[in-house]
Amino acid sequence: MKKVMLMAVAIMFSVATVFAAGLHSVKAVADTAKKAKPAKVVYTCPMHTDVISYKPGKCPKPNCGMTMVKKTDLKKKPATMKM
Repeated sequence: MKKVMLMAVAIMFSVATVFAAGLHSVKAVADTAKKAKPAKVVYTCPMHTDVISYKPGKCPKPNCGMTMVKKTDLKKKPATMKM
């Protein structure tokens, strides 16, 4: 009789552990989906790369006035011309 009770307790513990682990993984996936935020866009002047802004516009440096571009645009390599 003791063996049957011990076996029943062991099976119930195993089922509870598997069930709890399943709930935790579903909650973790749901939490990461909610926390994903879009990356902030950073704008900079093509001539004055030290000027940084979080919204598009014109360069504030005197006698410049160039249109601010996304910072990722500056990292792109220019297209090579075939001759």
